[in-house]
This record gives sequence, structure tokens and C-alpha cells, in this order.
Amino acid sequence: MGKTIISQARGHGSLTYRVRRQAFRYRIKYPNANLGKGKVLKLLNSPGHYAPLAKIKIGDEVFYNPAAKGIIEGQEIDINGKIEAGDIASLGKIPVGSRIFNIEIRPGDGGKMIRSSGTSAEVLSKEKGKIKISMPSRKEIFLHENCRATIGEIAGSGRLDKPIMKAGKMWHMMKARQKLWPQTSAVKTNAVDHPFGGGRGKRIKSKIAKRNAPPGAKVGLLRPRRTGRRK
Repeated sequence: MGKTIISQARGHGSLTYRVRRQAFRYRIKYPNANLGKGKVLKLLNSPGHYAPLAKIKIGDEVFYNPAAKGIIEGQEIDINGKIEAGDIASLGKIPVGSRIFNIEIRPGDGGKMIRSSGTSAEVLSKEKGKIKISMPSRKEIFLHENCRATIGEIAGSGRLDKPIMKAGKMWHMMKARQKLWPQTSAVKTNAVDHPFGGGRGKRIKSKIAKRNAPPGAKVGLLRPRRTGRRK
């Protein structure tokens, strides 16, 4: 018998699991211009993002970018000009050893990687039109030299220093982003709610799903390379 589990409900996209549009009313992107000077109009807090955002105007275009550590309102921002905190440049023009964030995966996509508060990547080397980047996880990737990034480190590095004293505070934080919280362990649910449910926690079922299992049963370890104790 099929089970209506949380992963099914989230995939269905009902109102319960659909993010509020106003949570992400500030869309992070880069301007169309590849050269020029801009100005930081305002530093603002967005409930849908983990880092403060900078509202920047270049010519007639206004866009939002994660705020670099140390920038202030009224500061000038260069595109492919100076290489200082908050400036935007192509990876090919950024010196080796620089810290960068909001990196484009493909030229012109507006920035997809390194957008959380307090994070940054590092430019390691340049090889035949490809730029070697060291991610915060120490993983190294290669990107096209025309991909853009912002110089510096994202502001808000102390966001996790202050403890969350009340569950209600966390509830409101998650509600702003329409995150599923609190999350219940699968083995603690009823048998009708999850394949791991029932058994009062004593007879924990295997967490290896069949490769051809339907969506209502495809939970746990999906297509593991191997099972059993390593000898």
C-alpha cells in the first residue's frame, strides 16, 4: 500500500511546501554592463537570504548582490576596473590569491555559487582560459575566464555566533523561507506515514531502497555502491 510521505508532498508542491514569493523579492544577479562604475544605494536585510544584500545602481540599471564585508552605503563599485572589496570582475582579470564570492558557473548566469554569509572562495591559478578556484570545502573546480565574481568575503560572518534561545525564533526564521521545520525522524512516524515508521522504534527497518522503488518508497540510502560491513 502506498504511503503519503513528506518527500511526496514536497515534490507535489502544494501550498504547504511552496515558498512565499515575497521571501525572495530581491533577485541576486549581475548587471548587463561589463564596464563602468556603480554606487551602493542601500544595504538591506532580506528574510529569504542568509547574507545582507547591497542595492547597487550602474547607469539606469539597479541590481542586488550579496554585500561584501566592509562596504558602506554610497561607496563606488567598479566593474572590471579596480580589484577591491565589493568590486565585480571577470575571473580572468582577478589576481591569483584573491578571495571571491557569488561566482558564475556559466558566463552571464548572474552568480550561483558562494552566496552564504561569511563565505568566500580563492583564485588558485590560470590555465589556458580556465581559472582554478578553491571552494570553502577545499574542493577545486575550473571555470571559464569570462565568468564574473565579486571581490572579497560576504558580510555577516557572525550570524551563527548568537545562539537561538527559543524554538519560536527558529520557527519564524524557517517560516520566512518556507523551510520544513521541525523535521520528524522517519522511524518515529506511524507506519502509514513512512516506510520506516511503526515498530515503536525497536525494529528499525533497512534503509536501503530498491533501485526500482516507486516515489512513495524511495527513501533512505538510494542506490548505494555497496552494503554491509566493510571487511
